[in-house]
Amino acid sequence: MDIGTVMGILVFIGLMIGSIWHAEGVAGFKPFINMEALLMVMGGTFCATLVNYPLKQVIGVGRITRKVLFQAEENTAGIVVTFVALAKKAKQEGFLALDQDVNRLSDDFMKRGLQMVIDGQDQEFIRNMLETELGFVRERHKVGQEIFNALGTYSPAFGIIGTVLGMVMMLNSIDDVAAVPRRMALALAAAFYGLGSGYLIFLPMGGKLRRRSEDELLVKEIVIRGVLLLQSGAAPSVVEANLKAYLEPAERLLVKGPEEPGPETPAGPAPTPGPSGPAPRK
Repeated sequence: MDIGTVMGILVFIGLMIGSIWHAEGVAGFKPFINMEALLMVMGGTFCATLVNYPLKQVIGVGRITRKVLFQAEENTAGIVVTFVALAKKAKQEGFLALDQDVNRLSDDFMKRGLQMVIDGQDQEFIRNMLETELGFVRERHKVGQEIFNALGTYSPAFGIIGTVLGMVMMLNSIDDVAAVPRRMALALAAAFYGLGSGYLIFLPMGGKLRRRSEDELLVKEIVIRGVLLLQSGAAPSVVEANLKAYLEPAERLLVKGPEEPGPETPAGPAPTPGPSGPAPRK
């Protein structure tokens, strides 16, 4: 789960509730509990989105939301380590020896690319196949970002529409002047719902989805580069140096070179000479 997204929303809601409680007490929450305003804003926002986008794409908003909230960050350093290990094994035993290692991978994109290497496909064919899939992934992510940005644009607008509608209804029955402030507060609740949902939920989640999309596309570009280097028969050190260029400096430290001992198996101390110099000849 993305703790930052959930924490940002919950902390703001808590601050808002605390502010209202501190200013007005329990009675201060009544003007914000307005089902008519909520239906007007949320219903109007999603109906406008249905007008703008196909039904199939709008229904997919739930899946996109889960992607924003629950998808873990990509381990780019781990991908580089995997390719270095595969390159070392391919140098020693050939591409066919990688079959079992490829079947154990969880990344379908990487698995398809490496399987084409094992099958003996040429570099241009592999590049075209992987880059075509990368383009379709980019377009799918773009649609998801557009839908969230549209929700963030429509919801404040429908909040204003709900406020205007409430004020028209209030002024149409203004016989009880004492009730005007209460009714105006209820009318302004629609603007509160629209602005709050747009600028707290929809637009920030669209931004988070864009960031996630950029991270995922970067990972796929690393995979494409690694697959092509592996197919070309590059040495493990060359694979490592090329793929490290995609990483941030802190992540590069997590990548162990093909000849470097890992932190869990440190190199042993250098052998010490005997107390009486070199061993005598026999």
